[in-house]
Amino acid sequence: MSSSSLLQASISSSSSAFFANTKINFNNRAQNVSLPAKPVGVCTCVATPQAEKTAFKTQVSRNVNIAKLQAGYLFPEIARRRAAHLQKYPDAQVISLGIGDTTEPIPEVITSAMAKRSHALSTLEGYSGYGAEQGEKPLRAAIASTFYDNLDIEEDDIFVSDGAKCDISRLQVVFGSNVTMAVQDPSYPAYVDSSVIMGQTGEYQKAVEKFGNIEYMRCTPENGFFPDLRTVSRTDIIFFCSPNNPTGSAATREQLTQLVQFAKDNGSIIVYDSAYAMYMSDDNPRSIFEIPGAKEVAIETSSFSKYAGFTGVRLGWTVVPKQLLFSDGFPVAKDFNRIVCTCFNGASNISQAGGLACLSPEGLKAMHEVIGFYKENTNIIVETFESLGFKVYGGKNAPYVWVHFPGRSSWDVFSEILEKTHVVTTPGSGFGPGGEGFVRVSAFGHRSNVLEACKRFKQLYK
Repeated sequence: MSSSSLLQASISSSSSAFFANTKINFNNRAQNVSLPAKPVGVCTCVATPQAEKTAFKTQVSRNVNIAKLQAGYLFPEIARRRAAHLQKYPDAQVISLGIGDTTEPIPEVITSAMAKRSHALSTLEGYSGYGAEQGEKPLRAAIASTFYDNLDIEEDDIFVSDGAKCDISRLQVVFGSNVTMAVQDPSYPAYVDSSVIMGQTGEYQKAVEKFGNIEYMRCTPENGFFPDLRTVSRTDIIFFCSPNNPTGSAATREQLTQLVQFAKDNGSIIVYDSAYAMYMSDDNPRSIFEIPGAKEVAIETSSFSKYAGFTGVRLGWTVVPKQLLFSDGFPVAKDFNRIVCTCFNGASNISQAGGLACLSPEGLKAMHEVIGFYKENTNIIVETFESLGFKVYGGKNAPYVWVHFPGRSSWDVFSEILEKTHVVTTPGSGFGPGGEGFVRVSAFGHRSNVLEACKRFKQLYK
């Protein structure tokens, strides 16, 4: 091979990676450039790659349980896809009926109480620092009398918090990593994800879209969205939400009586999420403690988020009855109190002032009016999809409408609706394998947006 051939081969070899990634037309450039021939000796070109910059790494290993989680948490993933859609269609009027975030203003009777408490903090007489980790006594008493009147729940059974979602994770810390867990399928993803993080589960099984060592209690239209408990294996903890997120279904008194008896027979603890109880239209229990014997086997968690628009204010509560005992006879409430005192300094005193105002006669009236507004939204959404021939569930007892798209991937339907109508919904499979083939549509939205979204649904599926 001639020396010029060697040079050409060397350049070609050392530069091929660069040339492959360019869009320059080198053939065209060659037509316009001519170089005089020179005598060339043997030339050796040595490619010297740039020293790679490596990030400093500690010697602390990652929590293997967090590594088990699949992709991102459902709602941030939806937000990411919404943002990507807006980049693609910057002028689109995107309507969000996906994440269950309230949209209507907090009633003035509630915000004025928070403002008053806030301004008082700037005075010597009105200032307060750390409060009781369990919550202020007047608010605990008001929660007990408003939601648990005649149910033998006392104010010191109630722990005020910064939201039900936070309390779910605190409860998981109480239970530890050695318990087994059951969830409705589909259900709010925080139950499963917190269980995975605590190390209560096995690996994710992609073929069945489930984590090992979790009992998925399938809830379908065929069983009225209440699991067949005869087929459910015994677990230590049972997470149960009624009215349910995402299906919108509410368990009857008879069904909850079965659930309490099932927990007693198996020595299990029910964590009952009643965050949507005030949306109930049917004559179903608003609290698990309406069921005889529930105080021996159940914890209840709830929130002001969807009642008073407190999704950003952050205020909730958890009820842990004194009668609830671990297998060694130790009260669960004492361990929960220990975790609260260790991991939490109490809910904001301003938020608690708002919570107390919520439970005044004027505050309760205002909350019911806002809830009534969202329930009207659900009626509009239900009527829209039913008019298009879809099977529709929920809406009556919860602010969610559960729409069936048989034989289709939930994420595909989510993408189709977003792409063609610029409306954000929630794919049912994000709530568990039992949600595949469904899409959740939230009723949280301004009326004009709900009407516009329904107009677009009709144009897409007419």
